[in-house]
Amino acid sequence: MFLSSIEGSPSLEVVNLVLQKRSKGEKVISLAIGDPASNTPAEIVEAAFSAMKSGQVHYVPSYGTPEVRHAISKKVHRRNGITAEPEETIFLTTKLAVYASLFAISELSYEALVPDPGYFYSEPVVLSGGTPVRYRLKEDFSLDMAEIKKRATSKTKAILVNSPSNPTGRVMGKGELEELYAFCVERGIYIISDDAYEDLVYDGVSHVAVGSLEPKPDKVISIFSLSKSYAMTGWRAGYLTASEKVIYLINKFLENTVTCFPPFIQKASEYALDNGDRIIEAQKKEYSQKRRLLLEKMDRIPGLEANEIQGAFYAFPKLQSSGLSSTEFSKRLLQEENVAVLPGIAFGEAGEGRIRISFSGGTGELESGLDKIASFLSKLS
Repeated sequence: MFLSSIEGSPSLEVVNLVLQKRSKGEKVISLAIGDPASNTPAEIVEAAFSAMKSGQVHYVPSYGTPEVRHAISKKVHRRNGITAEPEETIFLTTKLAVYASLFAISELSYEALVPDPGYFYSEPVVLSGGTPVRYRLKEDFSLDMAEIKKRATSKTKAILVNSPSNPTGRVMGKGELEELYAFCVERGIYIISDDAYEDLVYDGVSHVAVGSLEPKPDKVISIFSLSKSYAMTGWRAGYLTASEKVIYLINKFLENTVTCFPPFIQKASEYALDNGDRIIEAQKKEYSQKRRLLLEKMDRIPGLEANEIQGAFYAFPKLQSSGLSSTEFSKRLLQEENVAVLPGIAFGEAGEGRIRISFSGGTGELESGLDKIASFLSKLS
């Protein structure tokens, strides 16, 4: 019943169209998906390989191995200011973590507030038996607390936030997070914070984990990923911090679904968390260069109004006078120019009139794709 009531993934739908065109021999430039162009660093791969060779291929605790949980605890203490002990951590892939967190805190007929524009959080809410309620962000994509207070009801169990944001590139400031946290504590509402892009921030901007605002995990569930920081998208490696009560409930969810995650992937993740700071810096430098290139080229494209990109690896520019909806624009761009982007409407009604451009791929592909977008807009005008 729940599955029939949700839409398919907009990003994966576009990926499938790209793959279909490529299977026919067509050259397609994809600026649609957030997958790093670089491969996982060899030392992380070697950590997994060594673990496999040593026999770490059997069941492990659903919570995660003791070693990876200690590595997670050390990392969030050191880098995020979150005082989570190993017992307040659990290893699971990020997208599943959103769903599992909602399941752990949900009640019958509950509501969860999700950002508009924002990532695809509505579907996990529906799958866990809840009703998603979209809250509009301000024009600069910062939190609008008046809007949040207006949307919250007695049924609201969680408010989802994402910083740095996919698709907007906005990084939330400490002040707005403090205001949100105070409101949620007062109302007994959980904050589910998606911090997947925590390491990708630019021009002196700092990432603040909302989980750092409480002395120990209580009302904040902080979700992290190794996908973007370490080019590990295919590994499905991530983790979260929460109160022991919530961790216990999420573990019950895992026990009755996936059982556990591969121990060799957890060993690689442990290695990355303990030794990966230099890897992160290299990734960040690469994305900073692509971001500058993207902003420079977008500034020279008539009909495209660039947004500020403080973090992540996406642009969310506004289409000016194209005469097309974001869906029509994206479809025709793919059909006529063989360039894939995501329509802004996929991220909520407030995203209409915009497109999402990923700069996670190769530099040459990014340049060529932007040139084709410029050509397409020129034809429309």
